[in-house]
Amino acid sequence: MIFDGHNDVLLQLYRAGGVSAASSFVTGREGAIDIPRANAGGFAGGFFAVYIPSPSNRDERVDEMCQPSYDLPLPDPIDWQDAVPVAMSQAAILFDLEKRGALKVCRTVADIRGAMAVGMMAAIFHIEGAEAIDPDLHTLEVLYQAGLRSLGPVWSRETIFGNGVPFRYPSSPDIGDGLTDHGLRLLKRCNELGIMFDLSHLNEAGFWDTARHSNAPLVATHSNVHAICPHSRNLTDKQLAAIRESDGMVGLNFAAAFLREDGQMLADVPLSQMLRHLDYLIEHLGEDHVGLGSDYDGAIVPQDVTSVADLPNLRQAMVEHGFNDALMTKLCFDNWLRVLEKTWGE
Repeated sequence: MIFDGHNDVLLQLYRAGGVSAASSFVTGREGAIDIPRANAGGFAGGFFAVYIPSPSNRDERVDEMCQPSYDLPLPDPIDWQDAVPVAMSQAAILFDLEKRGALKVCRTVADIRGAMAVGMMAAIFHIEGAEAIDPDLHTLEVLYQAGLRSLGPVWSRETIFGNGVPFRYPSSPDIGDGLTDHGLRLLKRCNELGIMFDLSHLNEAGFWDTARHSNAPLVATHSNVHAICPHSRNLTDKQLAAIRESDGMVGLNFAAAFLREDGQMLADVPLSQMLRHLDYLIEHLGEDHVGLGSDYDGAIVPQDVTSVADLPNLRQAMVEHGFNDALMTKLCFDNWLRVLEKTWGE
């Protein structure tokens, strides 16, 4: 079974009609994740992101990311009062799926193991980009009580908490200022509550601010290797060393532009390129600190793993590459459970 570090299926269901579209997750839908595909591919669940989309033309963005180099402007910030209704709508979809028996919203690692044991999809309530969190963190407290257990302070745009990296290739992640005073307060409260603080999308200054002030493992739920693909979204060797030192974790992002050496968002990526990133992550982090963070339903992914139904293709490639049973167990799910236990204080 594969437990995954990131997906955007809630956003896609929100765009398809919200709670009224949730039944398609059970019966089958266009996209990467639903119950039939999960059963076919051995998808055990993962981090289900609530994400506030920017008003932009995604097709134009993808077209630009197919060029030899690109530097897309950062979207405008989104105000709290505009973000909250969208976040609540997507969270409502997640809890509606739980009511339908499609998944279990997990607040502990014991919840995850219990769901996996009976073949129930395990879902972590995650927020990607904290626009729906107010400066006083009142929303954070309410969402935590509702089940929020993982949070990324930024997507690729500014929030009151910090700065994300733009879609820029080639580029260093060292772009802009780090965490704001609000961001440091958010980090401290997440540490106190046991909410995972996700470093994917955060710029390098924000990464090092987190490393200095956090008492939890450093985790990037869906990021890749900058030495292989010099994209602003990917992690440098120094960042990987800090993650290893903190007993943290990186989930391999399937998004094509962060896998390919040329940084282009094109699906003709061989599985060998994904294995190349995995090998590098294992070499620099150790085999206990690497997993998968697909970005399914949020990115163009390699043609051999277009949905969770295709995950057996990746598992087979990993086995043929020489990953033994013990390492496969760690990479596919056990490393995520280990770092969650430590982060959540279990």
